[in-house]
Amino acid sequence: MAIHLPLNKLSQWQQVAFCAALLERMLPNYQMFAEHVEFGDYKVLRNQLDLIWQWLDKANRCKINYDAQITKLEEQVPDPDAFDFLGVFPALDSAMALMSLFQAMQDPESDGFINVSKLSENSVSYYVELSLAQQIDEITPEEDEIVIEPQQIAEHPLMQWEVATQNELFDFLSSASENKASCVKAKAMVLEEGLSNLGIEINA
Repeated sequence: MAIHLPLNKLSQWQQVAFCAALLERMLPNYQMFAEHVEFGDYKVLRNQLDLIWQWLDKANRCKINYDAQITKLEEQVPDPDAFDFLGVFPALDSAMALMSLFQAMQDPESDGFINVSKLSENSVSYYVELSLAQQIDEITPEEDEIVIEPQQIAEHPLMQWEVATQNELFDFLSSASENKASCVKAKAMVLEEGLSNLGIEINA
């Protein structure tokens, strides 16, 4: 199940708000990874996302030095080959999604906004496939090769929640006023369950 939202029909502000809200659901995955392996500074990513929310507040819009922020972020990107911990992949997706958003804010014609949507979906898809494979392995450990069908991933509650969240967010922002109140509402929508997009509890 691939999410295909016509993000290019939204204004730049709406697209940035959409991506920032998705990142609120992704960053806890990075936080869990960083705490588990003692790599990366979660606060850097958290502060950068807060900076983007400030940029979205047109009444008090801040200026962002994109090159400086991207350089700072590059130091926090984990190398999957360096960690024997599956949480590295959702953490990598989180960092790359933030990177894509910064790049898209500089160049709105790029695929950066769509990439954030895809990276969030990919994190969930990967996690669901892993969970399903683990379940099958526990039931039938003698199986040599475990094959997970795309339909199984699509029907998983986490993937259905991801699709529903992205659609709900898109529908809301497509007609939302471009102000701080809309940001507050968008953030509240995605954090309502108190869980990341992988179902991990968010530490306040």
